[in-house]
Amino acid sequence: MSTHVIGDTAALTGRMLRHVTRSLDTIITTAIMPVGIMLLFVYVLGGAIDTGDVAYIDYMLPGVLLITIASGISYTSYRLYLDLSSGIFERFRSLPIARSGVLWSHVLTSLVANVISLVVVVAVALLMGFRSGASVFGWLAVLGILVLFTLALTWVAVIAGLSAGSVEGASAFSYPLIFLPFVSSAFVPTETMPGPVRWFAENQPVTSIVNSIRAIFLGEPVGTDLWIALAWCLGILVAAVVAAGVVYRRKFR
Repeated sequence: MSTHVIGDTAALTGRMLRHVTRSLDTIITTAIMPVGIMLLFVYVLGGAIDTGDVAYIDYMLPGVLLITIASGISYTSYRLYLDLSSGIFERFRSLPIARSGVLWSHVLTSLVANVISLVVVVAVALLMGFRSGASVFGWLAVLGILVLFTLALTWVAVIAGLSAGSVEGASAFSYPLIFLPFVSSAFVPTETMPGPVRWFAENQPVTSIVNSIRAIFLGEPVGTDLWIALAWCLGILVAAVVAAGVVYRRKFR
């Protein structure tokens, strides 16, 4: 049975990836906004932000990587909504295909597309002067955190895609997620924020994830931020997978 699910998921993921390769503009578009944010903050606003001995590009890159992911997952809900509205889900249900494979194909396609976008953003950051003292293990740890974060948000996107009533609604859910890093430690130290804003910034998931990635990039001790970040990512992932399954079953019962 597990082989059947894996085979179906692989075949459906291949179908989705072929669609993505035929419209590479989605990946390019996903990377353009984060690159624009880097250019704006580093060359226009960065001089006014005190980050101590840390170069501003090194300070803010973790937040930009999360914005890249939040921007990219909007295409997951968009593609899922298009599949629903075109009737392809009903066709799949009439075939001996594992139901979970249909959703997982969208999730894995999102993961591949987002990793490519992240590579593009990091390459531009290197051209802008980003440097890291992280070891190979450190880079793999960062990749693991970003993959886990991508999976968590992608399953949230699946819920949006299954529940949306229009194309605009399918992708609009990502706007708050893109905005969230701006109210965190991603671009400015939280100590500079007024009381209520600082409390929110220090207790939302993005800050612990950003702090963990930043510490790894700088070769500094990560501390408890890493465990908080992993708890947030795993909690969101589990809750989103369960909720997506419930929405999917209700929609096609």
